[in-house]
Amino acid sequence: MDAADKRVNGDHGETPGEPVVTTRRGSMYLEEETTKSEVFSCIFSLKQEVGALAKTLRLFEEKGINLTHIESRPSRNNKEEYEFFINVDSSCSQALDQVVVGLRTQITGLVHELSRNKQKDTVPWFPNDIQDLDRFANQILSYGSELESDHPGFTDTVYRSRRKEFADIAYNYRHGQVIPKVEYTEMEKVTWGTVFQELKTLYPTHACREHNRVFPLLEKYCGYRQDNIPQLEEISRFLQSCTGFRLRPVAGLLSSRDFLAGLAFRVFHSTQYIRHGSKPMYTPEPDICHELLGHVPLFADPSFAQFSQEIGLASLGAPDEFIEKLATVYWFTVEFGLCKQGSVIKAYGAGLLSSFGELQYCLTDKPQLCPFEPEKTSLQKYPITEFQPVYFVAESFEDAKERVRKFAATIPRPFTVRYNAYTQSIEVLDNTQQLRNLAENINNEMGLLCNALKKLE
Repeated sequence: MDAADKRVNGDHGETPGEPVVTTRRGSMYLEEETTKSEVFSCIFSLKQEVGALAKTLRLFEEKGINLTHIESRPSRNNKEEYEFFINVDSSCSQALDQVVVGLRTQITGLVHELSRNKQKDTVPWFPNDIQDLDRFANQILSYGSELESDHPGFTDTVYRSRRKEFADIAYNYRHGQVIPKVEYTEMEKVTWGTVFQELKTLYPTHACREHNRVFPLLEKYCGYRQDNIPQLEEISRFLQSCTGFRLRPVAGLLSSRDFLAGLAFRVFHSTQYIRHGSKPMYTPEPDICHELLGHVPLFADPSFAQFSQEIGLASLGAPDEFIEKLATVYWFTVEFGLCKQGSVIKAYGAGLLSSFGELQYCLTDKPQLCPFEPEKTSLQKYPITEFQPVYFVAESFEDAKERVRKFAATIPRPFTVRYNAYTQSIEVLDNTQQLRNLAENINNEMGLLCNALKKLE
């Protein structure tokens, strides 16, 4: 399907390469079919010339490869080429290696191998278009309404039923839709109010200046109050007007690869449910208090938004071992980061800004403070059920962003990626035409900069 048509008309049907899904009995949840055979995918481009496709298909035929799916579209990068997406089953994997070599040596064009699992020198699948986030947004790792036995709400049937309502909203959401409004109960508002009031007393002395600058704006424009739980749609629109970030409802925890991929598009997957009322100052998983009080304020700051997106872009197509390292960098920055501001250290991590106890603890002399160096930070082990024994301190968001950018340059992948904010898509910079397009964009921006400087003289 052509990408432009996909944006205009939507694509809510079966997507090439997407796992087959079935409906769980008695629920609106979608779950991956575990009995399906593994599928390998490949994208290649061909010049528009007579016999090019026939010549290419003969390569597959000669190796006995049966194509289970093929589709084409005009290339976004070169008007003289077409891109072809194919699927073959795993039984043809060895023969596919030989065909890929043939495509690269005998056919004019580019070849990308795609796989959800790292195989040899293949590149793991990653979203190219913001609508591609629909393909994995429901592939959560845990929670939803299925709670662990040690969860405060495990034996509360009313709470579990309520969690299912929130999960169903997330499971049925698709990109471009308005996030459904939630009518929170009085008990839920009381839980929110307790957390809101306690944390708000600490922000002036413990939170970074960027958080404190944005928080009053959220109170003014997004309904942040002790007696009101704000709506994701209103906050998402506010963030888009500030930095282009947006919220997307999610039913539970995503894999590190999928969650970081969302950040590359300036999309933050946010829960809508709230922690159990019996323990308002504790939650075993991210809830709306964590998302709205911890994460949201800083996504309205341009420098922090860019820093977060840099981590997301670095994850696209990265090997699994680097995803683990990037997830650790994310943990010690976006979740539990500290930064220098003048002569003092302040908190900017959402896990700190949404935890009354740890926000106090992190700025005492009890934990160990280390300088933020992604190469070292990415190797640090951390607990998830207790206060962190080690925190990493960034010199500034700008410094942290530059360090992450340099760290990303060490990730072994055969291309560089760039986010195109106009088309809300990822551009893979792996050919001269793409580089020429980028150079032209940079030249235009430099022209604007020089013109503005002249007018200021």
